[in-house]
Amino acid sequence: MDGRLKTGIYSGSFNPIHIGHLALANWLCEFEELDEVWFLITPQNPLKRKSDLLDDDLRLRMARAAIADYPKFKVSDIEFHLPQPSYTIDTLHTLSRTYPERDFYFIMGADNWTIFPRWRKHEEILREYPILIYPRKGFDILIPDAYPNVKKVDAPLMEISSTFIREAFRAGKDIRFFLPEGVRPYLTPETSPLNPPVSSGSAGTLRNPSASPDNEP
Repeated sequence: MDGRLKTGIYSGSFNPIHIGHLALANWLCEFEELDEVWFLITPQNPLKRKSDLLDDDLRLRMARAAIADYPKFKVSDIEFHLPQPSYTIDTLHTLSRTYPERDFYFIMGADNWTIFPRWRKHEEILREYPILIYPRKGFDILIPDAYPNVKKVDAPLMEISSTFIREAFRAGKDIRFFLPEGVRPYLTPETSPLNPPVSSGSAGTLRNPSASPDNEP
């Protein structure tokens, strides 16, 4: 071995982060032998409307709280310091320059793989970085032979989404066990970073909890 750290880049809005995200990252570390997984929080996805996102700082705080007890997990806010909208190829190049001792693996869902040709400089990503594709319900993973850097991983299929979490919270459901323990205080009717449950009868606003964990990496 050359001593280089195999580092998975798990990029997404994490809007909010939930147990499905952590379970996948855990699986990749234990069964794909990644040394670390970095949760790369995106301030703006070029293919999504920014208005769909919870507050940027709030999503970072929840992610840091979620992974606090896991030494193989880190949270990166690198895209908050790059020109927006952020593009994966630019982020990966910046990471490679900043951390030359690491080999970066890009983690992607099967749903995003189907639209990958729409990504900026996607062929360059394919040439320069290994890609790990995890399953999503309703999406087949077809990998052309011309892409030796792309691998389908057999991670368990987790039918949990951030959209489900947000909608369930707004409907007044008890969702505590869908969330990492550190995130639960952020998603209660009292702290209410999302709109309050519909039964409350109030409009609601986005608010930040006061906690501010240290930034990593």
